[in-house]
Amino acid sequence: MFQIEPKQSLSWQEALFLLLTVIALISTFIIKLETVPHLPLILAILYIMTYGLVKKLPFSQLETGLIKGATAGVGAVFLFLLIGILISSWMVSGTIPMLMDTGIRLIGGTWFYAIVFVVTAIIGTALGSSLTTSATIGVAFIGMAQAMDLSLAISAGAIVSGAFFGDKMSPLSDTTNLASTIVEVDLFSHIKNMAWTTLPAFLVTFVLFAALSPSQQIDAGQLENYQQGLQASGLLHWSAWIPLLLLIGFTLFKIPAFVTLAASSLTAALIAGFKGNLSWIAIWNSWFAGYSSNTGVESVDGLLTRGGMESMLFTISLVLLALGLGGLLFVTGIIPSLLLTIEKKLISLHSITLTTVFTAIGANILIGEQYLSILLTGETYKKVYDRAGISRKKLSRTLEDAGTVINPLVPWSVCGVFLADVLGVPVLTYLPFAFFCLLCPIMTIIIKGNTSKEKA
Repeated sequence: MFQIEPKQSLSWQEALFLLLTVIALISTFIIKLETVPHLPLILAILYIMTYGLVKKLPFSQLETGLIKGATAGVGAVFLFLLIGILISSWMVSGTIPMLMDTGIRLIGGTWFYAIVFVVTAIIGTALGSSLTTSATIGVAFIGMAQAMDLSLAISAGAIVSGAFFGDKMSPLSDTTNLASTIVEVDLFSHIKNMAWTTLPAFLVTFVLFAALSPSQQIDAGQLENYQQGLQASGLLHWSAWIPLLLLIGFTLFKIPAFVTLAASSLTAALIAGFKGNLSWIAIWNSWFAGYSSNTGVESVDGLLTRGGMESMLFTISLVLLALGLGGLLFVTGIIPSLLLTIEKKLISLHSITLTTVFTAIGANILIGEQYLSILLTGETYKKVYDRAGISRKKLSRTLEDAGTVINPLVPWSVCGVFLADVLGVPVLTYLPFAFFCLLCPIMTIIIKGNTSKEKA
């Protein structure tokens, strides 16, 4: 988005009015009318383009802003297609069914939500990717919750909370590296400083999920049909663990995400083919259309029928619309005008922190992309923190507390639409239970930690 130069300057009052009307439009359609997010986003795009034309901006400049904004998400588009392939491949190879079966046998119902949160936090930290964690172990946990007739909303909240703990704290995470790099802070100093807010949020979240978890063990008979269905699928085999181990190994060696996902998917497909789980043509077709389970147990078939590139097209189209809108907000000068006005009025630590938090959250809501939220906010406030004598570690921490973890809470954001798709739980349904994501911005406002340059 920084390559998109604003083509006009406008008053902050006008820019704020336009932003509020865009937010009101999107919120009304999604919350009140309960439409898919695509509709209000395309209407918002038409609204901002109409505004630009009224202001005598050439259509070619508006079109360029729209295209440049959408282009920022092309890398994510290819990753989403690969994740769709990964899910279907892990289904046909038995990896996700094995995770579900093992989890049902070992976990049962006691402390279920708390365990889901901790396990996804550990795996998320190891993988450094919230989306990969949610699309693999997260899908398995959702299946277990369905099998045990537990709340999908709370389960999804636990998955999202744990996955984004890992995304925030892992040295392998793109957002963690981006936040430290853009603010020019040492990576491990950045991670260490995040403990001031992240550990309290983690502990409070664990307690909340423990309190919400079933107090008694689920009756094993309740799970018998699911376990029989998983056995009947013919997918359970020790070799199903290989794609997961390969994914973890590649991640630990910092192999690029695209290569890692592709390698794990290919390995899973080859395992399925050589085991004879499906015909080769059916396996390759599943890469596009997803895996279709036919165990004869309807509830299990519903859990296992997932994945494929086709399942990601809803997500991809939404991401492109959201980023295109972000590009228009830049080229028309709406966002730059507001940021310039805000920057001049910041003096105290409290006001700087609050404004940073709301800017990062606002960028997530308006642009729908966590990377751009971090980039935009970081670039805008670096000099503000320097001028106030505040350590940049405080800024990099705030970028993650209010940028990284907020994206999954926005229904039209990159992470939000992806998670709603793979977990099968709408964002607004799991949002009240994504405790870790909700707590982090609060913690960064009330906890100062080390803020002076001398302590940096």
